[in-house]
Amino acid sequence: MKTSDFDYYLPPEAIAQTPAEPRDSSRLLVLERASGQIEHKRFRQITEYLRAGDLLVLNQTRVIPARIYAHKPSGGKIELLLLRREDDLTWECLVGGKGLVTGKRVSLQDGLGAEIVEVLEGSRRRVRFDEPVEQHLAADGQMPLPPYIHEKLNDPERYQTVYSKTPGSAAAPTAGLHFTPRLLAELEAQGVKLAAVTLHVGLDTFAPVSEDDPEEHKIHTEWCELSPQVAEQIKATRAAGGRVIAVGTTSVRTLESAARGRDEIAAFAGPTSIYILPGYQYKVVDALITNFHLPKSTLIMLVSAFAGRETILQTYQTAIREGYRFFSFGDAMFIY
Repeated sequence: MKTSDFDYYLPPEAIAQTPAEPRDSSRLLVLERASGQIEHKRFRQITEYLRAGDLLVLNQTRVIPARIYAHKPSGGKIELLLLRREDDLTWECLVGGKGLVTGKRVSLQDGLGAEIVEVLEGSRRRVRFDEPVEQHLAADGQMPLPPYIHEKLNDPERYQTVYSKTPGSAAAPTAGLHFTPRLLAELEAQGVKLAAVTLHVGLDTFAPVSEDDPEEHKIHTEWCELSPQVAEQIKATRAAGGRVIAVGTTSVRTLESAARGRDEIAAFAGPTSIYILPGYQYKVVDALITNFHLPKSTLIMLVSAFAGRETILQTYQTAIREGYRFFSFGDAMFIY
């Protein structure tokens, strides 16, 4: 297995620059794993494929305005991207700027001070703020849209799911962007159960793998939580013959991190570095709602482990020919 096995060419015009309006008007490619059969729908038609007794697992994380600007004592401007909160004052950050060595002090635009306390890999730094930075984000922070999105986002809520609740992500769990309150209500009315987990999304899961051998790639940890109540919901769903359907790869990673064996799951809270490659045997997830992912990313590897690499790459080529929109603001797949 090579990283190049998960590469494909995507025309630049296929990268969605703005979200669909309304949310559930985005397109939905439905892939049946066993046969490879493909159907083309609108996302609101997901109701045709979910049935009473299924459990839909949603990641309720909320994106924080994690991109903040600061300046050095010399006046030089720098950028900080908050990746992971380590304690009340300390964050792992991506930094843009020169000379950001251990001990260097910086100040946010509103005067909040911070110190570089450790140089990590590449442009990562451990940064300690003089007081909790969260209370400064409303004034200083900006929504951290992916670099392939060049259009301005006029409404920041369009980069949040309608069920987002727990702040902490540097990026949105984008498969959930297609749901509306009305669509969720329709699903519940037809007997589909909802369950909420939390995984605070970092940026590493979106980054292309640079190593030739994907097994040599180091995936960074993300914090996730699956409550005892959700663990019981999953057990009850399985016992009744229902399916566990993950909304997005972040929900997949949370569910599989909490797995203790095939059909066994327990409450879980803490960091996960689960890395799902072809050959992985899924323990909890029966079906998956997901967007179209970047070439050579850990995410296309994850969906390839679920549906088969050749099937996924062939399906992506079909999606490109059919004019589907790709990546964060793009269209969706339902794989079952």
